[in-house]
Amino acid sequence: MSEVRKQRSQQKRFSIRNMHSESQIWNSFQAAGSQPATSYFRPELKSKAVESKKETSCQRTAAGFTLMEVLVAIAILAIVVTTILASFNAVFSTTEVLDESADIYEMAKNCMKRMMLDIESIHIEQRPIYKPPEFDQPPDPYRLIATTKDIGGTGFAQIRFASRAHVRLEKSPRAGIAEIVYYVQAKEEGLPVLKRADNLYPYPEFEERGRDPVLSKYVKSLAFKFYDKEGLEFDVWDSDSDEFGYATPTAIAVKLELAGKTTSHTFETMVSLPISREKAE
Repeated sequence: MSEVRKQRSQQKRFSIRNMHSESQIWNSFQAAGSQPATSYFRPELKSKAVESKKETSCQRTAAGFTLMEVLVAIAILAIVVTTILASFNAVFSTTEVLDESADIYEMAKNCMKRMMLDIESIHIEQRPIYKPPEFDQPPDPYRLIATTKDIGGTGFAQIRFASRAHVRLEKSPRAGIAEIVYYVQAKEEGLPVLKRADNLYPYPEFEERGRDPVLSKYVKSLAFKFYDKEGLEFDVWDSDSDEFGYATPTAIAVKLELAGKTTSHTFETMVSLPISREKAE
């Protein structure tokens, strides 16, 4: 019996020493960053080491992001959002400018078209029917007069003539030669507006009226140029004046400048008169 007990005790001590030596070798392999062959050790030691490594990894994941990582993520997000908002703002601003420019071009096109039609339909009395007015006589009802009107320190052109292009704004059967006046009217707020007065004979004394239609808004400047038979240029004209020989121009140039929010737009045209009266000899 004593022999058997001694043998069992020796086997037990050998087994314990083996376990300690295997554990030490395993730890040395882990410290060196290598993986020992699984055939050298017992499976239970390997499974315990793997489970311990998984627990450590899970603990690191559960710990979350550091403060520095959160700050970097916020900074990147802020840069991306700022870039997107800036792009949207640029797109909307460009769209607004394009819409405004389109409105101004459409308004100027209609205004110039109306002016050209009126001037091309101008009515001028020819000699010998036309006679220069005497001192005590009324002026020629079909005279052409162009002057300059000051509004806020800026000079705006004003023109008056007779034309067959009468526009019936009211339900009236009347037609005939109308007195046309293009003039700029000041506004309490904003830029002046360009208006068109249209009256049939007998022509009333001209005065600015609220019912006259607005041809164009945002008027920054309006100018006319008049050319006589010799091609000389004038800023004003009076066909009832001896200064111009009681004649009418042969061509009229129009220059209209409209102001937008960001830039101004200039429109120009020239119309040759279908008829004209030459200077008196």
